[in-house]
Amino acid sequence: MTKLAANLSMLFTDALFLDRFDRAAAAGFDAVEFLFPYDYPVEEVKSRLDRNGLSLTLINAPAGDFAGGERGFAARPDKRSEHEASVDLAVTYAQALHCPRIHVMSGITGSMERAACEAVWIDNMRLAADRAAAAGLSVSIEPLNSRDVPGYFIAHQDPTLALIQQLDRRNVFLQFDVYHAQIMDGDIIRRIARLKGAYEHVQIAGVPDRHEPDTGELHYPAIFEAFARAGFDNPLGCEYVPRNGTEAGLGWAAPYLTRKAPGA
Repeated sequence: MTKLAANLSMLFTDALFLDRFDRAAAAGFDAVEFLFPYDYPVEEVKSRLDRNGLSLTLINAPAGDFAGGERGFAARPDKRSEHEASVDLAVTYAQALHCPRIHVMSGITGSMERAACEAVWIDNMRLAADRAAAAGLSVSIEPLNSRDVPGYFIAHQDPTLALIQQLDRRNVFLQFDVYHAQIMDGDIIRRIARLKGAYEHVQIAGVPDRHEPDTGELHYPAIFEAFARAGFDNPLGCEYVPRNGTEAGLGWAAPYLTRKAPGA
């Protein structure tokens, strides 16, 4: 059965971050994900999860000046210490929030020497994997499309998987973002089947404009069926930009949101 997680960094953004947990539960979500909870005490974030009976599926490790265009450190030879500190903080939060995985971003490398960036990425991701494993967590690695994030270290699914295999770590997985994958690689239905077992977290959005999944060029009911056939049972992260308010655009999700709001 298809399950969904609300991405609280992109949905319900007319509310303050800590109030979005209530909104997600009221809308029928059982699970949430978000990028960076680090501006808030971990105890407060956990309280919002607990009072709404929400599970947390993913957080990002700190990625630098995100608003200014920074997208992590793992492939940056000049950012080793920032990477290590980022991983340590993410692991601390994930443990306290009972979140099973962290997304470690690779960084904007642009015209940097590719071989040097790959060598640093492998060292840094092994460090991330080992520290996550010690805490019982997995690491998620996501290719980002070069239209939205030019210069990002990884943009395609198969080359990213090849890098992951070089790590030789069992707790590192591909993050299959259907939006990014469609823009860069396409062939989504077959790709879901072919990469079965390589991905542990999935995110969805309409293509090309990153609005609700019932917009654009993809037929998501068929995609949901493909993930089910592949045996994928984790919640799909709803990481899109609502066109006209989150609740107003949730009609597409109604068949998959069976939870009643707290107290209902």
